Amino acid sequence: MTTSQDIIRPDVLAMTSYPVPDATGLIKLDAMENPFNLPGDLAKALGEHLAGVALNRYPAPRPAQLLAKIKRTMHVPDACDVLLGNGSDELISMMSVACSKPGAKVVAPVPGFVMYEMSAKLAHLEFIGVPLKADFTLDADALVAAIDEHAPALVYLAYPNNPTGTLYDDAGIERVIAASKKSLVVIDEAYQPFAEKSWMPRAAEFDNVVVMRTVSKLGLAGIRLGYMAGRPAWITQFDKVRPPYNINVLTQATADFLLDHLDVLDAQAAELRAQRTKLARDVAALPGMTVFPSAGNFLLVRVPDAAVAFETLLTSRVLVKNVGKMHPLLANCVRLTVGTAEENAHMIAALKKLPTFD
Repeated sequence: MTTSQDIIRPDVLAMTSYPVPDATGLIKLDAMENPFNLPGDLAKALGEHLAGVALNRYPAPRPAQLLAKIKRTMHVPDACDVLLGNGSDELISMMSVACSKPGAKVVAPVPGFVMYEMSAKLAHLEFIGVPLKADFTLDADALVAAIDEHAPALVYLAYPNNPTGTLYDDAGIERVIAASKKSLVVIDEAYQPFAEKSWMPRAAEFDNVVVMRTVSKLGLAGIRLGYMAGRPAWITQFDKVRPPYNINVLTQATADFLLDHLDVLDAQAAELRAQRTKLARDVAALPGMTVFPSAGNFLLVRVPDAAVAFETLLTSRVLVKNVGKMHPLLANCVRLTVGTAEENAHMIAALKKLPTFD
């Protein structure tokens, strides 16, 4: 009898799938989602708009109207093209596949977004993680040394970084770009609405840089849309490995409609930035808590015992992310998504139930 063990790659058999816990009945503060729904009138108008979508037709592979609107509303430089993905995850996968030459490598700071490493391994690329400094700032010297040694195909820089929330300094990033003479530097701006800083205006300035974003953190996680901007020489090649019709018609229509209402989403992001400030202050006031600076819609917090903190919050119906075992630098850290004022207050009340540690 043929079994999966006979057919599937050994490294895949040894892997675990991406964990997504069941959040039924819980205050979901583990995945950096925007907690706000669309206003009722806007949601109704969107529904009417989607009712006119031709579900019987394949989506446009490169929807010209949507691409033009993204370039205009997101201030993509005229010299850049845009590539769409089913979330930024698919864009990362496309780049990994396209760059998967024998011996090719990927370099990124760690701890960082797990999909950089996972996609690299699935595409038979060697992944080299370069540890951040103890305060989670970029170790530019170590990163440049790794680039000089390994000449990677891809270098990922999350701006800001997940799960730390760090916004790397411009000088360090410029050093990395300059050192990447044989590499493409991917600046991942998934959390840009909360950072209020961006490399997008400079995307055409360098011949070895692309800027990647997603609309997920802007409040549209459910439609799964990522986009990447860069010089046409890069976008044209990555487009060749894009799955046909990868962005479905409902996603295209939703994004096209809501990009005309960015003021609503921008106002929600502003509210979350304000809530982030208050939440950071409230958490830092609790005994035994170390709150790290964050430019995302989440906080990385070191607690006396991450496992105890996770379970204590869970008993109060608050789901957060225990990242304590992801990397040695994250020992006893939890990641708290910024929610509504009510959700944050509930989380603070739950954190106050933690046992004190001497």
